[in-house]
Amino acid sequence: MEDTIIVGIDIGTSKVCTLVARADDRKRFHVMGVGIEPAKGIRKGAIVDLTQASRSIRRSIEKAQRTSGMEISAAFVNLADTDAKSTNNQGVVGVSGKMIGQSDIDRALESAKAIPLDHNYEIIHVIQRGFVVDGTDGIRTPIGLYGYRMEVEAHIISAEQSSVENLNQAVNQNGVSVLNYVLNPLASGEAVLTDTERQMGVVVCDIGAGTTDLAIYINGDVWYSKVLPIGGDHITSDIAAGLRLSTEEAEEVKKVNGYAIEEHIEPNESFVVHAFGSTEPIHVGRKTLAHIIEARVEEIFYMILQEIKRSGYDGLLPAGMVLTGGSSLLPGIQELGNRIMGVPVRIAQPENLYGLVDQLHSPAYSGSVGLLHWAMLYLEAEMNRHDKRNKPSKPEEKSEPKTIMDVLKEIVKQLLP
Repeated sequence: MEDTIIVGIDIGTSKVCTLVARADDRKRFHVMGVGIEPAKGIRKGAIVDLTQASRSIRRSIEKAQRTSGMEISAAFVNLADTDAKSTNNQGVVGVSGKMIGQSDIDRALESAKAIPLDHNYEIIHVIQRGFVVDGTDGIRTPIGLYGYRMEVEAHIISAEQSSVENLNQAVNQNGVSVLNYVLNPLASGEAVLTDTERQMGVVVCDIGAGTTDLAIYINGDVWYSKVLPIGGDHITSDIAAGLRLSTEEAEEVKKVNGYAIEEHIEPNESFVVHAFGSTEPIHVGRKTLAHIIEARVEEIFYMILQEIKRSGYDGLLPAGMVLTGGSSLLPGIQELGNRIMGVPVRIAQPENLYGLVDQLHSPAYSGSVGLLHWAMLYLEAEMNRHDKRNKPSKPEEKSEPKTIMDVLKEIVKQLLP
C-alpha cells in the first residue's frame, strides 16, 4: 500500500480541502498536494448552489494538482448530511463448506443490509463490528474458522439520495470520480482517536462551521453516528446580530477576541469594532462578547449531550469526549465542555503527517486528514477481499503475481459507475 496515491476531498461549509498523499510503511502520510479554497454554495454540509459549489471544488482540486504535480481523476469525498441516519443490525448466514471464507462474510453483510429505508435514502456505509460463530462472540476475523452458523454485527449508515447525488454532480463536473463517500464524523475519528479511547468508549465531536458531527466508539468500533445542523457559523451570526457587525467582521472578532466562558474575562478588557450605523469605531467589552459566545456554545453542548443520551450509550464513555474541528479552537471551549458534559474532554488535531503539512496540524483539518486514513482502510479491505475471493484452490494454479496498481485498477473498475 506504500505505493498507493490517495486523494481526499473534504467539502465543508466554510472550506474545500483537497489532499494528495502517499502512506509510508509506518502508516504515516506524506502529503504531496494541498488545495484549500473558501467554500461557496454549501450550507450545513449540503449543496445549495451547484455552480458555486462546483467552482469552489474545482479551484481546490487545481491547487492540489499544481502542488503535487499530479492529475486527479478519482477521490474519496466526505459527507456531512444532517439527515443521515445510523442503525445497528445483525446479519445471519449458514456457513457453506463449514469453513468460513470471504464469501460467507459478504453474504452476512448483505443480510445485515436488509433494513427498512425511508423514501429517497440509500446505504452509504456497512461497517462490520464483530462476528458470532455458533454462539461464540467477540470474534474480529472469522476467516478460516470452522462453524455452521455465523452472525455479523454491523453499523449501517444511510443518507438522502438527493444529497449524495448533488455532491456527486459537484465533484463529477470537475472530471473527478467519487470512489467512496465517508460520513464526516467517521473520517474525523480515524484522524484523532487513539486505540485505547476506541476500546474504552469515547465520543468524537467535530464542530465545524455549519454542522457538529458525532461518532460514538465502544470496544474498538463505531456504535452510533449523527450530524447535527449547528456549528461555528451560528456563533458568528449571534455576534453579528448582537454587536451589529458584518458577518466577516464578526468572524474575525470571534477568532481574535472570542472566549467561551464569560466569568474568565476581566471587566476592563475591550476591543474596537466598526458597527453598522456608527461613523466612528466603538469599544466593546470582551465580557459582552463572551456572554454571546457562551450562550451559543452551551446550546451546542446540550444538543450533543441530548443526542448521546438518545443513543443509549451515555453511560459507556469512560474515555469521555474528543473535540476537534475548527470551532474547537475557541479558547475556553474545552473547560465549558467538561462542565456541561460531565466527562473528560480533550482537543485533538491530526498527527503523523509530513510533507506539505504547515496548515494541516490543526483541528480544523481533522476531517480532511481523516479521509486519507479512511481511504487507506477501505483500499486495504478491498484488496483483502479481492485476494481472498481470487485465491487459487491449488498451489499449482497460481498465476503471475499482480502489482498493487493492477489490483487497485480492478477495484476501481468495480467501484466506478
